[in-house]
Amino acid sequence: MLQDFSSATLREARPSVVATERLTLRRPTLADVRTIAQLANDRRIAENTRRLPHPYSADDAVEFVRATAELGSETVFLIEHDTTPVGMVGIDCSIPDNAELGYWLGVEHWGKGFGTEAARGAIDFFFEEFDDDHLYAGARVTNPTSRNVLEKCGFQWSGVQLHRFLSLGSSTPVDCFRLTRGVWSSLKSWSSARRVR
Repeated sequence: MLQDFSSATLREARPSVVATERLTLRRPTLADVRTIAQLANDRRIAENTRRLPHPYSADDAVEFVRATAELGSETVFLIEHDTTPVGMVGIDCSIPDNAELGYWLGVEHWGKGFGTEAARGAIDFFFEEFDDDHLYAGARVTNPTSRNVLEKCGFQWSGVQLHRFLSLGSSTPVDCFRLTRGVWSSLKSWSSARRVR
């Protein structure tokens, strides 16, 4: 019976699409594997993303898509502009009360405002769908562009920590940021992001 399922289970089971002014955020599928691998296979992306290996192969993309298809603790969206994939954005909720925003764009799509727009869409999704009061994010201290994206989304700097980066094989300093539900609510007028069911 329907009442036997929690609302969280039902929310996770239904597919979600977030539409922003220029972008569509949707769940990646195996049909996207080749494109994801082509976009992600750039050292400049891997060096600024903690969990991306380099080189990034189609096998890595298959493993990633299969892992995101499982109902787990991570919500991941493929970012599309005019039906063309341009990158990924997601929320990792694997640590309770410590949900973290992550994103990357293919190099040819840098500098067009897609990172900020996609991040805002994912942030809206998170605060509308989950009860958490905080969302966290990080950017390598050598990546001022990513820091700028987070600040435009209302994140506030909370310190510097060392984080391990798979492609570097070592730890490196990361600027840490936090966004509260209250700040998000006050900034909500930033976009017309909407859920498509």
